[in-house]
Amino acid sequence: MCGLIALSIKVEKVEGQFGSLRRMRVLTDTVLDTLDGAFLRLERQVPAPRPTTLGTVYCFRFSEKSIEQAVVLKLARMVSGLRAARILLEHGFVQEQAAIERILGEIWEDVLFLVIAIWRKEQDPLHERYLDAFYQEEINETGDLVESEQKRPMVPRKKIQAYIAGFQSDELNPSDGMKLLRTITKAYSGFVHAACPQVMEMYGGTPPRFWLSGMLGTPKIAEYGEDLWNYYYRGLLSFQQAASAFGDLELETILRRRTQWFENESA
Repeated sequence: MCGLIALSIKVEKVEGQFGSLRRMRVLTDTVLDTLDGAFLRLERQVPAPRPTTLGTVYCFRFSEKSIEQAVVLKLARMVSGLRAARILLEHGFVQEQAAIERILGEIWEDVLFLVIAIWRKEQDPLHERYLDAFYQEEINETGDLVESEQKRPMVPRKKIQAYIAGFQSDELNPSDGMKLLRTITKAYSGFVHAACPQVMEMYGGTPPRFWLSGMLGTPKIAEYGEDLWNYYYRGLLSFQQAASAFGDLELETILRRRTQWFENESA
């Protein structure tokens, strides 16, 4: 079972884990190919979405609303988010990349939160609340978004982080685990909400100015390249955890080997 190792990686190379944007693309293409294949394999292990209607809107939904289907949905968004973050980095939009990474960080937590329940073969009331909110529709049976009064009772992020930190007590004590997860969440919230310290990272150069068209050619690219490496690594860990929870030991082994390859190739 994979733990919080991905959160404490120390990057020492000045040029970043990838060395260059070209090398980044080569390595992450391989990771994405692996995750695409893994996703298709995991997706086949749960009942498929079925066509349905919400008011006058035709759509697809999972009728079973299982915890395994929730994991598959989170992994789908994870792979899409990893691609989006890479595109933003390649064009120098590191502020926007960091905002995507905040989303990816929460998805990583959500997957582990759900997977732990599958490992334990037990869902506690917190998981039930989470799944109820996760599957709740934004509109009612009329299909009128404006008139709908749906309220999504989200499970507080700190409760999810506390649950994960408690499970990880063999690697970090629960208090330290909570602090680590909350620190990362708070740091990246500034990019989502455009807080002053984060926005000021766009300012610099000779003469100093705000870089409004991306930050290619600045030291920020290497810095955020290191960041991206971490999220691709955590993506591999999430899929590995899901494969373990689904009982697919062959896929888990494949993903573990790909994770080791990724570590070695980007060292």
